[in-house]
Amino acid sequence: MSTHLAPIKPKRVSDQVFEQIRELIFRGELKPGDKIMPERELMKELGVSRNSVREALNKLVAMGLVDQRQGQGTFVRELGTTRDNPIMDLMASHNATIIDLLEVRMGLECNGAALAAEKATLEDIRQMEKSIEAMERAIREGRVGTDEDARFHMAIAHATRNPLQVHMMKFFYDFIFFGINESLKQFFDRPTRTQEIILQHREILSAIEKRSSGDAYAAMARHILYIKNFFENRKEGKLPAMR
Repeated sequence: MSTHLAPIKPKRVSDQVFEQIRELIFRGELKPGDKIMPERELMKELGVSRNSVREALNKLVAMGLVDQRQGQGTFVRELGTTRDNPIMDLMASHNATIIDLLEVRMGLECNGAALAAEKATLEDIRQMEKSIEAMERAIREGRVGTDEDARFHMAIAHATRNPLQVHMMKFFYDFIFFGINESLKQFFDRPTRTQEIILQHREILSAIEKRSSGDAYAAMARHILYIKNFFENRKEGKLPAMR
């Protein structure tokens, strides 16, 4: 047998706590500004010690994913400065447009969908399905559904098992959904468009479930091109002012 095996190293409890919270942030289930449950509740929910929880939170702080506010608790870091999200600085300094952003997403997310088709776990697929269902529910309730849309795309990024893909997508989606949310509301303002987006999401998910990288790539390309065509036809590729 030519396979090389490595000794199994047990994970520290604090690392497991860190990974669970990080996944919630990367998947978009915890969004910028959301408060993470207090230490005591995390201890009870996860069945771990206070020390493990604190080590995990300190690691999240060091990575720039959360902020700890004295007397208030721990919060997912909000988009606010170029230090937090370098894409903001690039977009502003180069007078970039939504079209420019979508062209970059075309390469990043199409490849991401293809990778997800190869690597997604059953849990990843379940999270994608949950995000589509949440988007359908949001639309029925008269809400826009942009947060749920972001969760779908972040679930795909997470399924690539590529940490760089996940971090880059987080930068993009923090910016897209918290920097230009008003423009997206214009896109989602018609039922026919929202239904088309949901159908496109389901086509992407179907290709990932079938483990078809080529179909997943093509389905994501059609999805992003659909959005790009909308902004090109409206001639509103200009981004609103950064907040």
